Amino acid sequence: MGDLSGKRALVVGIANRQSIAYGCARALKAQGAELALTYLNDKAKPHVEPLAAELGATLLEPLDVQREGQLEAVFEALRGRWDRLDVLVHAIAFAPKADLQGPLLDCSAAGFAQAMDVSVHSWIRMAKLAAPLMTGGGTMLTMSYLGSTRVMDGYQLMGPVKAALESTVRYLADELGRRGIRVHALSPGPIATRAASGLLEFARQIEAARTRSPLGENVDVDDVGAAAAFLCSPAARHLTGLVLPVDAGLSLRG
Repeated sequence: MGDLSGKRALVVGIANRQSIAYGCARALKAQGAELALTYLNDKAKPHVEPLAAELGATLLEPLDVQREGQLEAVFEALRGRWDRLDVLVHAIAFAPKADLQGPLLDCSAAGFAQAMDVSVHSWIRMAKLAAPLMTGGGTMLTMSYLGSTRVMDGYQLMGPVKAALESTVRYLADELGRRGIRVHALSPGPIATRAASGLLEFARQIEAARTRSPLGENVDVDDVGAAAAFLCSPAARHLTGLVLPVDAGLSLRG
């Protein structure tokens, strides 16, 4: 795997040790990157603060993308500490529980809009703020799921949302490529994260993934982190616009 020594990475989405964002941050740190991290709110801070200390994060900032001005404040803090940014990891998504757990036909307009805002438009907003700091090029990563292209029990509303997210990856990769910025989505198999706990039938999906995947295993946050570190490395310098499955081959089976 390529060396990331001297690279600077903003990782958004850590809630606890089971977070995909934590796996990414840990892998980037192991390859030499300097980290800036965020936490959602005061309730989340006691869970994230020890992880930030463990990873030697340079910055730890509050970030709720639904709160006006907080995203801009994070990038202002980055500019005050760093002269550039090399990596952006966006690992957040949200939908109201009633809309998430019900049939797609019953999804409210407000719930759909909120899911799209937090899960997709925040990614575009982050990319717009990050791009001017990537003066030497860089890598932007977000997180998708197989439910974007396959019907997955219990995924409902988030299927169309993740499909939209994957489309933004392709368009951003095209728009930012001439600036030396590469854009990707990772698509992990089911992992028992805090966010996934809100999905109906998710525990069953984890077991089904193990039995159906060609490798006969589940993936974990460290597997996703390793893939993220590779995509951010010089070894992946000519890769962009990918939606990369990290799922032990589950996506091959549909």
